[in-house]
Amino acid sequence: MPVLRIGLGIVFLWFGVLKFFPGASPAEALAARTVQTLSGGLIGPSVSLPLLATWETLIGLGLLTGRFLRATLLLLAVQMLGTVTPLIFFPADTFSAFPFAPTLEGQYIIKNVVLVGAAMVVGATVRGGRLEPEPEPGGGDAAT
Repeated sequence: MPVLRIGLGIVFLWFGVLKFFPGASPAEALAARTVQTLSGGLIGPSVSLPLLATWETLIGLGLLTGRFLRATLLLLAVQMLGTVTPLIFFPADTFSAFPFAPTLEGQYIIKNVVLVGAAMVVGATVRGGRLEPEPEPGGGDAAT
C-alpha cells in the first residue's frame, strides 16, 4: 500500500511542479483552456496554471507524506473531475476519430482512470481498512 500511495504522490508532485514553469508541461495549454471554460471565462491562464500547479503539488505532498489523506484524496477527486472535462469540451483536441482514437492529449487524460483506481484503493485504507487477497465467505473471520 505505501508503494501505491508514494507512486501516486510522485506522479502528482512531478506533474504539479512542471506547471510552475511555463512551457514545461505538455498539458498546460489544454488545462488552462479547460479552467477558463469551466469558470465561464473568469479564470485565465495567468491564474489557472499556478492554481493547478499548487493543487497538484499539494496532492503529491499529501500522498508522499501520508498526512491529511482524506483532504488530499478529496482534492484529487475534484481535480480528476476537472481533468476529464476536455474529453467533452474539446473532442477535436482529444480525439482524432471520436470516440475510438484519442490523440496524445486524450490518452494523457484517459490514463487518469488508473490514477483514480489507485486513489480509491489508497482511500479504502485511510480509516484502518485493509486489503485481503480472499475474504472469508460470508464476511466472517476464520477464527470465530
